[in-house]
Amino acid sequence: MLLAAVITLNPLGIDVIHAAFFSGEALSRNIWGSIALTGMAITVLIILLEWGTRKSIISRRARGTAISS
Repeated sequence: MLLAAVITLNPLGIDVIHAAFFSGEALSRNIWGSIALTGMAITVLIILLEWGTRKSIISRRARGTAISS
């Protein structure tokens, strides 16, 4: 989640968001819009996978079940 915030808030990420959603040129919005939305969807998927994994690990520790290796 921290990596997603860093990627979004760096100068390149801010430029991509500006070009995708706030640009005055329709061609720029059309091209960068799909790229930005795809990146956001992938980021949300990664965050959900990380959250699910952490939740699973925490619940196993709470039950006292060891992960067999």
